[in-house]
Amino acid sequence: MASPAQIHSPKRTIAIVQSNYLPWRGYSDLIRSVDELILFDSVQYTRRDWRNRNVIKTPQAPHWITVPVEVKGRFRQPIDETRIADAGWAERHIRTIEANYRRAACFANVGPWLFETMRAAAAEPLLTHVNERLLRAIAERLQIRTPLRRCTELLDRAEMAGMDASTRLLALCRAAGAECYLSGPAARDYLDESLFASAGIEVAWMHYGGYPDYPQLWGAFEPQVSVVDLLLNVGDKAPAFLGRAHGEDYSTEGAS
Repeated sequence: MASPAQIHSPKRTIAIVQSNYLPWRGYSDLIRSVDELILFDSVQYTRRDWRNRNVIKTPQAPHWITVPVEVKGRFRQPIDETRIADAGWAERHIRTIEANYRRAACFANVGPWLFETMRAAAAEPLLTHVNERLLRAIAERLQIRTPLRRCTELLDRAEMAGMDASTRLLALCRAAGAECYLSGPAARDYLDESLFASAGIEVAWMHYGGYPDYPQLWGAFEPQVSVVDLLLNVGDKAPAFLGRAHGEDYSTEGAS
C-alpha cells in the first residue's frame, strides 16, 4: 500500500471539496493526497446529500445518521450559512454508534475520543463548522498533516458567485498557488480542463477503487460507510487502510 509520503505529486497539488459529515475513508484519502485542501462551502447547500449525514453499519442494514439543519424557506442558502436545527444531534448519534459498535475491536480505545470530539463539534451553530472540526480531528487521528483552508479565505464570496464552476475552481487554484488540481471523478462531466491547461495548471483525477477490506462487524463488507466504522474496527491501524495494493491514487490520464 502507498504511504502518505508516497502519494504526493512533485507539483503543488490542491483539492477543492465541499465539507461532509463524518465522511467515508475516500474523503480522508483525498485529503492526504494533496498539499492543501480547500473547503468549498460557499456554494448552495443540497438536501439529502453528504453535507449533514452519513452511513454506519448495523446488524440489520446500513443506517443513516443525520445532523438536523434549518432548511424551510432557505432553498438557496450556502453550506456555510446553514444552521443546525437541534443541538441534541450529537448525543443521539453517539447513542446510535455506541449501540452498534460496542463490540468493535477498537471501541474501548477510539470510542471515548470520537464521542468527545462529536460533543465538542456540537457546540458549533453552523453545519460547516461542525464538519470542519470533525474533519480536522479525524485527519489528525489518521496522521494526515494536510493544511485545510476555506475558499472564502482565498477569494471574495461575491466574486466567486459570478463565475461558472470551472472558472471558479481555476481561480481558487491560482489563489492557492496550485500547480496541479486533484478532482473527484464526478467532475469529469463539467470540468473544462482546457481552462486549466491554458493557465499552466495540471488536472489530476482521484481514484476511489482498490481500497483493501478491513475487519468489520455485521455481515458482508460495506466499503462506503463513514470513517467511524474504520476507526472503531481497526483503531491505530486505520491509516494503512487508506492506501491501495497497486499504489495508484490518482492520475492525469485524459487531462488536456
